[in-house]
Formats: sequence, structure tokens, C-alpha cells
Amino acid sequence: MEETDMVDHRKLGRELELFHADPLAGAGLPIWLPAGAAARHAVEEYVRELERRAGYQHVYSPPLGKRELFELSGHLGYFADDMFPVMRLSADDEFVLRPALCPHHALVYRARGRSYRELPLRIAELGGMYRSERSGVLGGLSRVRAISLNDAHNFCTFEQVGQEVAEILDLIRAAHSALGVRPAGFRLSLRGPGEKYLGDDEEWQRAEGLLRSALSGVSYVEAEGEAAFYGPKIDIQIRDAAGRESTLSTIQLDFDKPERFDLSYMDSDGSRRRPVMVHRSLIGSMERLFAYLIEVHAGAFPAWYAPEQVVVLPVGPDQADAAAEFTRNCVVAGLRARSVSDGSVGARIREAIQRKVPYVAVLGAREAAEGRISLRLRDGQRLDPMAAADALRLITGVVASRSAILR
Repeated sequence: MEETDMVDHRKLGRELELFHADPLAGAGLPIWLPAGAAARHAVEEYVRELERRAGYQHVYSPPLGKRELFELSGHLGYFADDMFPVMRLSADDEFVLRPALCPHHALVYRARGRSYRELPLRIAELGGMYRSERSGVLGGLSRVRAISLNDAHNFCTFEQVGQEVAEILDLIRAAHSALGVRPAGFRLSLRGPGEKYLGDDEEWQRAEGLLRSALSGVSYVEAEGEAAFYGPKIDIQIRDAAGRESTLSTIQLDFDKPERFDLSYMDSDGSRRRPVMVHRSLIGSMERLFAYLIEVHAGAFPAWYAPEQVVVLPVGPDQADAAAEFTRNCVVAGLRARSVSDGSVGARIREAIQRKVPYVAVLGAREAAEGRISLRLRDGQRLDPMAAADALRLITGVVASRSAILR
């Protein structure tokens, strides 16, 4: 079942030219081809805007850092087996590819003094990180070594944690709905015996209680031993084509990093206090997300993030100018569109459908003369010929609404 799952999304990825795995690049290091990159870019834009509207501030940070950074964060002490080896430039200059973004975001927070008036401070980034995965577990986009993570860290007071977690859950639901993600369940990941965890018992109990409260009214399972080494978490699971579960979205509480990085804020009474750090990812990594989306949609993505949204087909040379004009209007309207004139109309329609293009716009002599368009949907439906402006309005409306329905 596992191999069938892996082959399925890799097969669709090859057929639709979404991504490519080349031995020269290395195992677990897929290359996003233009079609896959277009779909990914649309999703990234959507998520950034969703976060911006929710009060997040976006940053860029480097995908590596000095050894001391990850010693301070605890990653080298607790996570070294999953990290790439230290790169030594000199005796006192050693660097590590980061396995997580949180250390850099802690540095963003402490770049200057903070006041309680700034909290919650929500720092977001779609950034690169690296995991030293064994070659035997790598496959397609679902398990990789170079990870592009939709990540954020919310710094807040203890009293704000409950509201922050509730709002994050709302954002996750919105993103999942737009993308067509179907959650398989919620897991509350707790400490387990025999594992190494940071922080004291009181902090863990407080954190676990906060997450339980946030899940009130939601069906979930408790998973002992699956917490992060720095705190408990809520994991939102997905189920792939083989029926195997994995984590896509997560919310994690962390009382440890603020202590390690000596993070503080000035409270209303003039005292210095520690913030709570909430790690969260709305849609996980781009790689795991698209491994799932390729399969759940069978490559036929919703129109708003389909690599190509419109293919325009002139029946003959006399309709080439009208097809070019409609294509230009689509592009100006923000759509991903192109005109194709080589080959028979039937062959071009079949190719567009095979490539899962949502809309095929056909222009024959009559349509071109009347300024009309015949739209065919990728499921085989044909719409009645309509004015070119109306066709454009229909397509842009579906894309803007992020609807899964094409009409």
C-alpha cells in the first residue's frame, strides 16, 4: 500500500510535469517544474495574504546558522540525529543547516526590546529547513530532505494563549477549505515515558491543559510520547491514497525557547516577563501538502491554483487574432492562460483535458465573428457560447472565490 501511494503521486507529478527527481540533484531534493511552481506560488500567495489579514508579519531568515544557535535552542542536544553534519569553516566558525525555523524567529523577537502592547506578536515565514532523512524512506514529495515550511511563531502572554490557539484553528480550517484538504482527525500529542523533554512538570501541565481547552467540542485522540521535545502540540492529520495518516498542520506550545533565548517583554507594571511561544503551521510543508493535493484531486486542482487555468484554441488560422486577444485579456485579468494552435482541435482539446486544465476556450469562425467564446470544462461539460467578456467574468469569478466548482 505504501509503495502504491508513493508511485501514484509521483506518476501524476511526472505526467503533469509538476516536479522532477534527478539523481544529480540528490535523493529527497525534488525540483519544482514550471507547472508545479505555478500551483505552489498561487497557494503561497493565498496563505501569505490569509496570514497578513490575521495580523502576521512576514520575515526572511537564512536556512543555516552558527552551531551555537542550535546548541542554545536545544536542537543539537535533542534533535541531532535528524540534522545534517556541522559544516566547519574554521576552528571557531561552524555552521548547521537548520532543522527548524524557531531559533531564527526567536532572534527576530529579541532584535529589540518588546512591550506588552505589542503582544501577541505573530512572526511568519515560508522558509527552508533540512532534515537528514534516511534514503530508504524518501519518496516523491511526501518525504524529502529539503523542506519549505509554512511556519509562524506567535509570542504572547500566558493569558492570551487560549485565544491565539482558537484563532489559529480557525485559520487552519479556512486554509483547508480553500485547498480542498479533508482532515482525517485531530491528535493531542503529549509527553511519554522514557523520552527527553525540556521544561518542568508544571509548565507541561499548564500547556497540556491549554490545548485541551482549545479542543473543547472537537473530537480528538490523545497520543502519549508524540509531543515535541519542548512542548505538547495539536496535530491535524490527513490520510493519503493508501490510507496512511500523517501530520499536515500543527500547533505547539513552547515555554522553553523564551527561557533559552532570554526573551522578555515589559509588562504594564514595568516588570520584565517571559512570553509564551506558540509554534504553528497552517498547511505544513509545501512538499507534503502537494503530495497530498495531487492525490486527493487526482491532479485536477481547483481552478484558483491550477498551473494552467485557461487554454485558448482557435479552430483555424483565421481565428488566431481573436484567440490571441482573448488570451491577452485573460493574462491581464491575472489568469494563467495560453493559446495553442498546432494540431487538430480534437487533439488539442484532449491534451488540455489530460493536463487537467479547468477551462478550454474554443473559437471557431462564428464565435470569432460574434465576439463569443465556447467554453469546455475539464470534466467534459460544454457551456453555451457566450460573449468573451462574460466568459472572462465567469472564469475570474470562480478563481477569485476559490470555488471547487467550475461554473
